[in-house]
Amino acid sequence: MGFFDFFKSKDINKGVEEYRKTKGAVLIDVRTEEEFSYGHIESSLNIPLQSIDNTLKIIKDKNAPIFVYCRSGGRSSQAASILKNMGYTNINDIGGIMSYKGAIVR
Repeated sequence: MGFFDFFKSKDINKGVEEYRKTKGAVLIDVRTEEEFSYGHIESSLNIPLQSIDNTLKIIKDKNAPIFVYCRSGGRSSQAASILKNMGYTNINDIGGIMSYKGAIVR
C-alpha cells in the first residue's frame, strides 16, 4: 500500500462486484449481529469485529480471497488489519454498506 492509497475512498459497489467474480471468495460483514439482522449483502457471513478471531474456525484457508465490509468503513479497515496479522494473505477492505446501491437482505 502506497502513501496515496490511504486517501482513496473505497467503493463497496465495485468491491461486491469483484467479490462475485472471484472464485472461492468469502464476504464478511464485521458489524454487530443486530446491525446484520437489519440488512446485509446477500451471501455475507456475519463475523463481528469483536469476534474476528472466530474467522480461524470458519475460514481455514489463509489464502482464500476475503472481502470485508462494515457500516461506514472504519471497522472493516480494522478487521482487514487484524486478519492480515492473523496470517490471511488476500484481504480486500471494501468499505461501508451505507454506500451500497445493490439489494439488501433483511
